[in-house]
Amino acid sequence: MLYALLALAVFGLVTSTVFTGMVLWAVPGYLRERRMAYAQLDHPPGFTPPLSLLKPLHGAEPGLEAHLITFFEQDYPAYEILFCTRTADDPGLAIARRVAARYPQIPVKFFSTGEPPYINAKVRSMELMEEAAAYDILVISDSDVRVSPDYLRAVALPFADPRVGGLTCPYRGVAAEGGFWARLEAVGMSVEMTSGVLVARMMEGMQFTLGPTMAFRRETIRRMGGFRVTADYCADDFILGNETYRLGQTIVLSHHAIDHMVINASLVQSLKHQVRWMKSTRFSRPKGHFGTALTFSMPFGLLGLIAGIAVHHVVVGIGLFAWAVASRLALSIAVGNWVVGDRDWFNLLVLYPMRDLMGFCFWAASYLSSKILWRGRVFRLLPGGKMRAAG
Repeated sequence: MLYALLALAVFGLVTSTVFTGMVLWAVPGYLRERRMAYAQLDHPPGFTPPLSLLKPLHGAEPGLEAHLITFFEQDYPAYEILFCTRTADDPGLAIARRVAARYPQIPVKFFSTGEPPYINAKVRSMELMEEAAAYDILVISDSDVRVSPDYLRAVALPFADPRVGGLTCPYRGVAAEGGFWARLEAVGMSVEMTSGVLVARMMEGMQFTLGPTMAFRRETIRRMGGFRVTADYCADDFILGNETYRLGQTIVLSHHAIDHMVINASLVQSLKHQVRWMKSTRFSRPKGHFGTALTFSMPFGLLGLIAGIAVHHVVVGIGLFAWAVASRLALSIAVGNWVVGDRDWFNLLVLYPMRDLMGFCFWAASYLSSKILWRGRVFRLLPGGKMRAAG
């Protein structure tokens, strides 16, 4: 039995190392594309069509004011910002109004939906903003995002190609208020999420978008039936990207990484958020999610260490554990530092191996229940990624 566990550990380390190798193979190509994009941006004015920036909000999240300011300080000739909440007295909307008052040169519109007609409440916000948007390229970003002044220039650039219907940005996790659990979640965003995206792009092309930043042509959104196509889905970002792909249009993974702020400071908040994320992936992409188990290395390294010691092959056990750690450190540096520009070396070199082990636990937990807690309500996920209110 112990030797069977040792064999399982070796098998898992081989598969996770293959995954690491695929990521490392994809990184140079991505970095080469980024250098080419930077070269284009260095020759102003470049491609700078007017843009409509859509910002759904929900409450006064930590640091919201500072994050919103970064969208008003864009080095971009013409754009507008549209904000929408469920209620007119939402504190997040009040913060947005306060920030907008400091930047009168930026056109801003404010909306509230009332009680939304869809299970995914954000969809009604997106519909209202799209209807009122003045321009035909729609840039959508979550409230917990922070960007640099060249963000909109980078997002607009790929749309110079008429074949491009959608775009999404990679992101690095940033613990908004510090804290151990938030930093663990943040490094998972920087490394684990981006690694999976790079491999998916290499194997089958971009067939999805990532919620922190998405951009679409208005024509693309209307051809797929409007934002309401995501009305019953939890992973609306995946659906919007997938529908764009089904229309035969290109989705671009931008060279520009943004900051995704982690606001779940406590252990319980962080666990709930990450398990919900895993459950959403399980129902949206069940086959790919099942195979994700073989991309983690630390659980197999730990299993190898324990089994090796138990069968009195201590050196073998230590070697397997070291193999696992080395695999994760390679991902941390190549993806976390080189691709998304995460500069927190403690997170990358110390916390990420721990986060890899936790990631496997979240993966396992995603099969324990189909229920998720989202915006204070409990929903049940259904095959295909749809959800309904849980009774």
